[in-house]
Amino acid sequence: MKTLIPSNADVTRRRFVKGLAAGGAVAGLGLSGCSNTANKVVADKGMKVGKFSHDPELKGKVFDLTIDEQRVNFTGRSRIATAINGTVPGPTLRWKEGETVTLRVKNNLSVVTSIHWHGMILDYRMDGVPGLSFDGIKPGETFTYRFKVNQSGTYWYHSHSGFQEQTGMHGVIVIEPKNPYPYKFDREHVISLADWTDEDPTRVYGKLKKLSHYYNYNERTIGDLVKELKKDGLKKTFNNRKMWNEMRMSQRDLSDVTGYTYTYLMNSSTPREGWRGVFKPGEKVLLRFVNTSAMSFFDVRIPGLKMTVVASDGQYIKPVSVDEFRIGVAENYDVIVEPDASQAYTIFAQSLGRSGYARGTLAPNATMTAAAPKVDPVPDLTHLDMGMDMSNMSGMDHSGMDMGGGSMSGMDHSKMNMSGGMDCSDPMHASMDACKNKKKSDMSGMDHSKMNMSGGMDCSDPMHASMDACKNKKKPDSMAGMDHGGMDMSGAKPVKHAATEYGPHVDMRAEAPRLGISDPGIGLRNNGRKVLTYSDIKNLYPTTDKRKPSREIELHLTGNMSRYMWSINGVKYADAKPIELKFGERVRITLVNDTMMSHPMHLHGLWSELETGDSNYLPRKHTVIVQPGAKVSYLVTADARGRWAYHCHLLYHMLGMFREVRVV
Repeated sequence: MKTLIPSNADVTRRRFVKGLAAGGAVAGLGLSGCSNTANKVVADKGMKVGKFSHDPELKGKVFDLTIDEQRVNFTGRSRIATAINGTVPGPTLRWKEGETVTLRVKNNLSVVTSIHWHGMILDYRMDGVPGLSFDGIKPGETFTYRFKVNQSGTYWYHSHSGFQEQTGMHGVIVIEPKNPYPYKFDREHVISLADWTDEDPTRVYGKLKKLSHYYNYNERTIGDLVKELKKDGLKKTFNNRKMWNEMRMSQRDLSDVTGYTYTYLMNSSTPREGWRGVFKPGEKVLLRFVNTSAMSFFDVRIPGLKMTVVASDGQYIKPVSVDEFRIGVAENYDVIVEPDASQAYTIFAQSLGRSGYARGTLAPNATMTAAAPKVDPVPDLTHLDMGMDMSNMSGMDHSGMDMGGGSMSGMDHSKMNMSGGMDCSDPMHASMDACKNKKKSDMSGMDHSKMNMSGGMDCSDPMHASMDACKNKKKPDSMAGMDHGGMDMSGAKPVKHAATEYGPHVDMRAEAPRLGISDPGIGLRNNGRKVLTYSDIKNLYPTTDKRKPSREIELHLTGNMSRYMWSINGVKYADAKPIELKFGERVRITLVNDTMMSHPMHLHGLWSELETGDSNYLPRKHTVIVQPGAKVSYLVTADARGRWAYHCHLLYHMLGMFREVRVV
């Protein structure tokens, strides 16, 4: 039996889950800003019923929040969620910059809980991370958070205990600025994107540990093979498949957890129901997008409408007009749209792995809907996403490569171009002839005309496109129109990997990670739409700390996908030492992604000022996506003492890909 809550139509619908009963009513929730209209609860026996309600929203300086187990029904089956004040997600909290807020959180669960105020710059003891900033909130106890609000913008809050975030314990924060907004808008909507599973999250994690691709139903099939044979022929297809098989890697290893178990939600509405928001023709509408999911990246667009991005992670940026943007787990983007016709528009957020989508409608009234576009084709990972630089590996026979164990038995060493320099201390290189004989790696005098290209080269692969055999051919469609400026495909140098990165716990290392800030990412390259990239983001106001960094910290994001082991520099959190920063220092943190999955990295308590090429307007972010086989760098001013968490925000990666940062 499915419970639906109909109401009059102006805005978001939320799933009220406290006191649900057939024919009953939801009352007495005490949520300021809610509709005064009673929300009647009815039982759905196959009848399609619209469901919309005003956002539960709390305003003020003092807030009382309760954490309870509640029954919800997103899929036709009743399940237990972790609710805040009886709603999933929790109520939107609206604060004002410069004020001090007090939040009393009562734990009615049978286990320890917590709330982390994501992106807030505050005293570390109020950050809400058990084991670092406090002990957590024990069953039956109330913990009082109190801090001054030192910023404005769109943020969110969530549990930092166990897998409670996956079970619905999260909500949005909107902070009104002291000064006027630097842009104009007539109406705003909060749009929270989430992934819900009916499974117990501990079972999800257990399945991933046993079989990491358990939820991947978009692997290549016989049908894909037949298409490739028709397109490329037997020899080319055989060599391409052999290469990937011998590397023990999948070209479609895009998302750990997919639509096989997830229902993707927009403001708690399923794709079938669809969230609805209204506008009046001619209005400027501010949409505050927050990715509150546990594991899902979303690619967001509104067909027929341009979006002007005006804020990233709560911070004003110079306006950028785009058709689409990718929002990683925990990221926030504020956009302004100007619907100029009396029609409905679909807000479409498809998952990175293309296994499903969340959907909403923006329309002059809530009775109108718009069709959802088709989900884009499932993309394939390429050598570009492996951090390999073909300008330094021109003659390599890829079919024998073993990225994990260092075996490259199929490589024709005599024909390799080592002009980029070889690290013979690297076990992967140590067995090569050039290292065994201690010969100079530079082979610039090689007659390249004799290079063995018999393996069947795919010039549409960005890795091969820079090779001589491809340069004189037509520019590959897969790179047409791409801004190569930030990709660093030919000039990348092999990186140094720590000794801890070798072993069964690491199945891949990026030897030449590209700078990916100008790359839209897998599945978005050259799709005919203008896609936001990090290189497009510039802070609206000048960089305040213009000191050069005194030192650089390089961290490698590592893992073994098949064993579902995640780490930093090959060391899991339980075995790692804290990263120490001296109070007041300016440091550069460079993240190198040695895996074939994107990781959204979140540094608590300190701004990460992303280096996008313009040092005068560095964008400040709290969460930064590091693409597969790529690297990013950002500057950090250690201006907040304490113990801070630093981790991948993919929930099931966090156990290993986590560090403590101490500012002393």
